Amino acid sequence: MGKLAVYCGSKDGADPTYAEAARELADVMTAHGIDLVYGGGKLGLMGIVADRVLENGGKVYGVIPQALIDVEVAHEGCTELYGVADMHERKAKMTDLADAFVCLPGGIGTLDELFEAWTWNALGYHSKPFCLLNVGAFWDGLDGFMDTVTRQGFLSEDRRRQLLLAHSPQEAIEKLDEAVANPSDGMIW
Repeated sequence: MGKLAVYCGSKDGADPTYAEAARELADVMTAHGIDLVYGGGKLGLMGIVADRVLENGGKVYGVIPQALIDVEVAHEGCTELYGVADMHERKAKMTDLADAFVCLPGGIGTLDELFEAWTWNALGYHSKPFCLLNVGAFWDGLDGFMDTVTRQGFLSEDRRRQLLLAHSPQEAIEKLDEAVANPSDGMIW
């Protein structure tokens, strides 16, 4: 895995462990020689993970819509910053650039990115894995809800298994490395 897309909040969140996890994820990534692909912002967890990767000598590829560049929230220190027209183009570019995806805590943008990546994977548009980094049990509710969706017949067991869950950055990298090495190509019904 050479490039990891990190989906996360443009805010720090209420719990300081979220920012700590963002820094720790950046440390683990750079220790493994993994570059960052992310939403290109300088605020919140997005800015924290990007700053730390850069501090550690890693490369950062930001992808940000022009509307956010216009309100000056773009991270100007990125190794490469891609300005795109809209959120659809942002997600597509991030998917093209990354080998895998991980989600730190975040809001609706993070969920949107996760579910689009998962949907594209299920439809066979890519075979890149994704993982929730469950900082302070942040993702417990979503993980449980996906079990409900599966029990109610709207999600197959195979598709449900695609959503990896890790409790530390190191565990997330290990799970994603294994999944990258053993991709499931084609549609996952």
